[in-house]
Amino acid sequence: MMMFGLFLLSFGFLLDVGTCTAMQSELRITTIKQEPYVISKGAQLEGFCMDLLFEVAKKVGFKYKVQLVKDGAYGRQEESGNWNGMVGEVVRGEADLAIAPLTLTAAREKAVGMTKPFMQTGISILLRKDISEEAGFFDFLSPFSAQTWVGILIAYLGTAACIFIVARLSPSEWSQPQSEKNTFGLLHSLWYTAGALTLQGAGPHPKALSGRVICSSWWLFSVVLLACYFSNLSSTKTPESSHLMVKGFEDLANQDVIEYGCLAGSSTLAFFKNSNNPVYRRIYEHMERTKSFVSSMDEGIRRAKEGNYAFIGESVSLDLAVARHCELVRAHEVIGMRGYSIAAALGSPIIKNLSVAILQLSEAGELAYLRSKWWASSCIADKDKVSAVQPHNLKGMFLVLSLGLGLGTLVAVLELTFKSRRRAAEHKKTCCSVLTEELSLRLRTSSGNRSQENVDKDKDKA
Repeated sequence: MMMFGLFLLSFGFLLDVGTCTAMQSELRITTIKQEPYVISKGAQLEGFCMDLLFEVAKKVGFKYKVQLVKDGAYGRQEESGNWNGMVGEVVRGEADLAIAPLTLTAAREKAVGMTKPFMQTGISILLRKDISEEAGFFDFLSPFSAQTWVGILIAYLGTAACIFIVARLSPSEWSQPQSEKNTFGLLHSLWYTAGALTLQGAGPHPKALSGRVICSSWWLFSVVLLACYFSNLSSTKTPESSHLMVKGFEDLANQDVIEYGCLAGSSTLAFFKNSNNPVYRRIYEHMERTKSFVSSMDEGIRRAKEGNYAFIGESVSLDLAVARHCELVRAHEVIGMRGYSIAAALGSPIIKNLSVAILQLSEAGELAYLRSKWWASSCIADKDKVSAVQPHNLKGMFLVLSLGLGLGTLVAVLELTFKSRRRAAEHKKTCCSVLTEELSLRLRTSSGNRSQENVDKDKDKA
């Protein structure tokens, strides 16, 4: 009987142990909603942390049940010494693990066990572009891209060269090369083309049909070009809400024009509170004095988009905001580098296994893949914001100008050919020989004109 009783007791003990083990195999996970770490999709939760939890659970070998933190906080030690948020739930045993963008700090490390970081981050500034970017000396060139400006320069030089050549070839423009001076020299052609581009005009105007065809094409090109330029210039001009340029934390601390703040009760606030750096201390004292804290990331992003507010937060989260909102930019300066970790009860044996699993995922490139998956840019540019005009946007006008230049040059050659045929018939010469003489005479350098002028002066003196 005694042996039978011991057997029953042993069986009951083993049954209780098995039951406890089975119950402990499903871990209670606490988390907090924050894009893209944890987001709702119907009744399910998804995001970077949910994918990370799935991969870690598969490697360590446990089942889990996810619940949202009740008070919507990450975890801060109150004046009474108790912890709130996800850290508080782990401390009180209401949850076995806390997985979220939970910053690894010394205070949290004393209260709970923290794994190896699964993501590195720092503290930076999120603000509107018109506050962070300084106006440049050559912003007036911004409506067109560099390639477009090069194309305009080539079009200008090509048009001036065509006017110069056509003015020498066309008999209607230059009827007597031996005695008349050509009005459209190279310098005057350049000046005339520049005057037409600025809608100022610079006479005299071409008399020949060929020259007028080229000038009409250039005028049309100039009107459309100037319309595109001024339209784009006004569209890219943003209202100057502030002449202050903020590029880092020192610039932020040395001004009082724009407001700034961080997430209330966050590790970012604790960093500035505990820092001995005088610049960071001034930032903390200003935030405490003005109570410029925000209750959530969404509120901080919204206030930054409205302008006259700089949101201080985790650089990783700010990068996501920049990828989603094109009017925002993150400052280049990043301070206080730290990591995001998974929290468990202090002294829990699972921490070691979780850390190993995180390192394995990092070495296999899985963490980098998850980062690229959930931080993919879906930045939707403002409809009113116009980018710099590229050459292909004006390809129609460049084509019209090219056709006009080609047609004008062809007309000039035809005019000269008709005149050469008439002269050939009058002098009973071949058309080719007369055309060759005309081309040689008209395309002669300006020295020929100077010699003719000297002859005329000698005749006047005689």
